Amino acid sequence: MKRVAFNLFGIDIYWYAVILTTAFIIGLIILKIQNGRFNIKFDDCLDMFIITLPISIIGARIYYILFELDFYLENPQEILNFRNGGLAIYGAIITGAISIYIISKIKKIKFLDILDYIVPVLAIGQSIGRWGNFINGEAYGTETNLPWAITVFENGIYKKVHPTFLYESICTFIIFLILTKISKNRKFSGEITYIYIILYSFARFFIEGIRIDSLMLYNIRISQILSLILFIIFCGILSQSIRKTCKEQESVKK
Repeated sequence: MKRVAFNLFGIDIYWYAVILTTAFIIGLIILKIQNGRFNIKFDDCLDMFIITLPISIIGARIYYILFELDFYLENPQEILNFRNGGLAIYGAIITGAISIYIISKIKKIKFLDILDYIVPVLAIGQSIGRWGNFINGEAYGTETNLPWAITVFENGIYKKVHPTFLYESICTFIIFLILTKISKNRKFSGEITYIYIILYSFARFFIEGIRIDSLMLYNIRISQILSLILFIIFCGILSQSIRKTCKEQESVKK
């Protein structure tokens, strides 16, 4: 597909931007429907979105640049050229979480409650946003003869490859459904957030292993290692939180 969706007053509007905007709007609609869940007001969440969204985009860009530093040192004019791609979801998640933490302290809102309110929407946003990678012809995997392989034109030849963008889109949509189900009967603050991190890092670890455009540090796939670390840490945190909640419930019964 062509990357440009349409032209507006002489400016090319890319499909990637259209898809991300659509994901953002759908996310806001879902949050509006769930207004009041975990004692979080939609208006407070909207204020956070307005501040956090640009910070997350900048964080995603910085994260990507740090692991492609040689290219950007040689081509500094490309640093601000967002239209050519170059965003990393982990950078967006990290900087977004930091900004939400700061804002939640200012607004005196429980940090884990606001995260639990937001992360299901983050998952559906990722699911929709990955189709922007399909339009751009990026985020695909190694060669394969599987029936669902997609064909790409690379180095002058056509190749059948893993549609890793599709794998992640499906995984994050399933995560969205799981989190939405659990949200209706949350047992403690942070439960939804911990489960999101565990499920996403688990899926991303395997998907990253077959991508050909991974951010690398020497011969190490950065996102794969980060996924493994997050998975181990938050499995421990979730287990500890469950044990603590069970003990508190037993104390109440006594």
